Amino acid sequence: MRECRLLILDDDHDFGRMIQDIAASVDIPSLHFARASEFFESVENWKPTHLAIDLQMPGMDGVKVMEELARRKSTAELIILSGVDERVLDAAARSAKNFGLKFVGVLSKPFSPNALLNLLSAPQSDAEPHANGTRPSGSRRAMISAEDLRLAIDQRYVQAFYQPKVACADYRLLGFEALARIIHPQFGVLYPDSFIPTSEEEGLIGDLTMAMLDHALGFLARNFPPAASKTGMGATPMEDRGNLRVAINLSPQVLRQTSFVDELLGACSASGVDPEQIILELTETATMENPAESLAMLTRLRVKGFRLSLDDFGIGYSSMQQLVKLPFSEIKIDKSFVMNSQSSEESRTVIDSITHLSRSLRLSSVAEGVEDMKTLEYLRSVGCDVAQGYFISRPVPERDLLEWIQKKCIDGCWVPHAYGV
Repeated sequence: MRECRLLILDDDHDFGRMIQDIAASVDIPSLHFARASEFFESVENWKPTHLAIDLQMPGMDGVKVMEELARRKSTAELIILSGVDERVLDAAARSAKNFGLKFVGVLSKPFSPNALLNLLSAPQSDAEPHANGTRPSGSRRAMISAEDLRLAIDQRYVQAFYQPKVACADYRLLGFEALARIIHPQFGVLYPDSFIPTSEEEGLIGDLTMAMLDHALGFLARNFPPAASKTGMGATPMEDRGNLRVAINLSPQVLRQTSFVDELLGACSASGVDPEQIILELTETATMENPAESLAMLTRLRVKGFRLSLDDFGIGYSSMQQLVKLPFSEIKIDKSFVMNSQSSEESRTVIDSITHLSRSLRLSSVAEGVEDMKTLEYLRSVGCDVAQGYFISRPVPERDLLEWIQKKCIDGCWVPHAYGV
C-alpha cells in the first residue's frame, strides 16, 4: 500500500476509533477529531494524504467542511462517510467534485474494513486525467499565461493524448478521443483546466483547436489511412482503417468562426483523411449561445461528412430540444451517471433512458467514465453502443496507444482478458 496519512472527522468517537483500528491494521497512521476546528488545524499542520469526513456533523456539517477545504486548496484525497440515503450521498459526491476537491469515494455506514482499505490503497488519483480529459479534481489549477500559451502553441508543446473507444457489444475498436495536453519544459504536463480558460479569454482557442486537429489528422494519416480500407487488398480487421474515428472537442468560440469549416476541410484534404473519420464534440452550451448560427454551421459540417457528438448529455436544461433541432450523430452520456451506475439506481435510470432515446432517434450512444467490468457489462445489457474509460485505457500519447493496440487488441477487438479480468 502506498504511503498515506489518514485524518478523520466524525463526531461519533467509537466510529472514529474503529476507522483508526482499520488503518492501523495496515500500518497507516491516523488522527481522529470530533470538532471541525481541530480537524482543520491538523489539515494544515499534519499534512494528511487522505481525509475521511462524516456528512452529518453538529455545527459545521460535512458539506460546509468540504467548502472550507476547497477554500484552503486542500490536495488531500477525500472520502465521504455517512449513513444518509443513497441520493444524498450521490449529491454530496457531486458537490465534492464541484468544489474541486480530490474526491476518491463514498462509504455508506456501516461499511466493511476492506471497503475503506480499497479507497486508501487506490492508485493516486492525480497520476492521470479522468475520462473527459481534464485533470482530477483537486489537482493544481494554476492558469498558464497568455504569453506562455502562445509560446506553447508556436513551439508545439501542445500534444494530443488518445483514449480508445470500443463497441459495448463485441469490444471492437471504434476509434479514439484526442485530449489536449501541454508538455511544458518549465511547468511540466498541463491539463485543459490550466489553459482552456486562458485560450478562450485571450482569443487563442482557434489556434489551439487547429493544433489539436493537426495532431489528430496526422495521427490518422500515419496509422490508419482510409486508403487501406478502400483497396480491400488483404486487409486485416485492424487495417480496415477508414472505420476508425478520432473525436476532438470544440469550443463555442470556434463554432462562431465562419472560416472554421473551410479550414477544417483544407486540413483534411492536405492530410488525406476522410471527414467521416472526424467526430466533433460539442457541449450543449456551445450550441445554445447562438442557435441560428450554430444550426447553419453544424449543418455544413454534417453535409461535408463530419460527425457531431452532443457531449455531457443529461446535465443540461434543453438537451432534448437540441437533439430535435440540430444534426447530431451521437449522444455522449455524462460520465457522472456512468461512474455512479453501480451504486445509484437514479443514474441507471438516466442511462437506460438515454440509450433508449438514442436508438429511437437513430443516434449512437457513447458512455464515458467506464472504470470496471461490471459497468461495461451493464452498459452492454441496456444497449449502449460505445464505451470509453480508465478500465479500457487511460488517455495516452500516440506511441503508447499503438503499443496498447498491439498488446490489448486481437483482430481489431479489445480483449479485457489482457487485464486479467
